[in-house]
Amino acid sequence: MNETSSPSAAASDITAEASPTLAVAARPARTQPGLMGALIALLGLVVIAVGVVGVIVVAWPLVFAIPVGAVIFLLAWPGQYLVQPNEARVLILFGRYKGTVETPGWHLANPFTRMESRKVSLRVHNFTTSVSKVNDAEGNPIEISAVVVWRVIDTAAAVFEVDDFEDFVHVQSETAIRHLGTQYPYDDFEGDRVSLRSDPDTVAATLHAEVQDRLNRAGVEVIETRLNHLAYATEIAEAMLRRQQAAAVVAARRTIVEGAVGMVEDALELLTERSVVDLDEDAKASMVANLLVVLTSEQQTTPIVNTGSLP
Repeated sequence: MNETSSPSAAASDITAEASPTLAVAARPARTQPGLMGALIALLGLVVIAVGVVGVIVVAWPLVFAIPVGAVIFLLAWPGQYLVQPNEARVLILFGRYKGTVETPGWHLANPFTRMESRKVSLRVHNFTTSVSKVNDAEGNPIEISAVVVWRVIDTAAAVFEVDDFEDFVHVQSETAIRHLGTQYPYDDFEGDRVSLRSDPDTVAATLHAEVQDRLNRAGVEVIETRLNHLAYATEIAEAMLRRQQAAAVVAARRTIVEGAVGMVEDALELLTERSVVDLDEDAKASMVANLLVVLTSEQQTTPIVNTGSLP
């Protein structure tokens, strides 16, 4: 008898470390090669043919071969499964979990599992959450959405722990996105806090951890999460844009002033070192004021040249 391969070691480690205690643990189903099922089904057809021939030649005892062959055929043919790569079959027999077939190929299992078996895709899925309007950590209304990349690593949990695991992934991801939006401010104007706009990697890591924690119950691994839409709500977008512009202007002015002060200091030091002119404190103050006006002014200045007093 052949056994399907168990889930990958990495997936098992993730489930063991992060998942809560599950009512049903995934395990491989015991199956036979599909070719055996085809041969048994063919044998059933041969037995049916023998019974039909017996009826034709009036060998009445052979008539019982017809139902026997039909039973053999019905026990073999419906129990065959074709499993594609990155696909799994969860076998259920009269309401009891009998295992998961994950090995790609042609398999023969109990035919009565055909009525309740579930096909689960192990491929990587991704979707974009809807744009949600929430208040950030400072109470400002913002619009936020994200891309979530995920896959199933525990087929039993996906089928038995939640009603519809795909819908569960979407709803819980939306909830995590909304909660994330309330944890951080949209922007940090003081420069000492994590913000949604300025720290995308930190925000993405926090979102990934929260979504994964919510989806452990469904046997789902979150591969990646990242914000793909972030904006102020329309009712405050214009005002916040003006605030951002004002903050940018203040930052630029601060840089200009710091540079101008440094240039004035260098000028005074150079004049003193080279003994170009001997300036008293009043002259230095006047020179500093004039240089700062020239260096920090947004418009071109017009200097007035003083060549000294006339006799």
